[in-house]
Amino acid sequence: MVEQWVTDEDLRAAFDRFAAAIPGFAMPVAYGLARLDVHGCHFGYVNTIGAVRPLPAAVLASVCGYVCSTATFELTRNDVERAVTLLTPAEAATHMSHPNLWSWRELLGEGPPGATFQALFVANASDPPVDENDAQFRALI
Repeated sequence: MVEQWVTDEDLRAAFDRFAAAIPGFAMPVAYGLARLDVHGCHFGYVNTIGAVRPLPAAVLASVCGYVCSTATFELTRNDVERAVTLLTPAEAATHMSHPNLWSWRELLGEGPPGATFQALFVANASDPPVDENDAQFRALI
């Protein structure tokens, strides 16, 4: 049987499990996923300050290694596919939208061969950008 998170309680429990598996995990104030290819940097759904969705943050953190500090993380297509697989049970909660999951799938589907990905996490809004892609991300939040 495939796991499904149908209720808000299911979603909270899933978040709690992912967060607990990352010692020292602290929710970022903003985060997102980008695809890097020959055409540039393409951002998926941007979780802005004050509107961060906790479960996708914890799922993405579990795949890339984010704990509590502002950073960017290079990801492979397989890493992003894993994040999508881990977050897919949330779609059973049909009473809400799932823009992170949907945009991650879109980034995967539209990516040319050789594309790489980057997870971007902002731990504190006053932290300086860590690279050029993070600077572009900050302009969106």
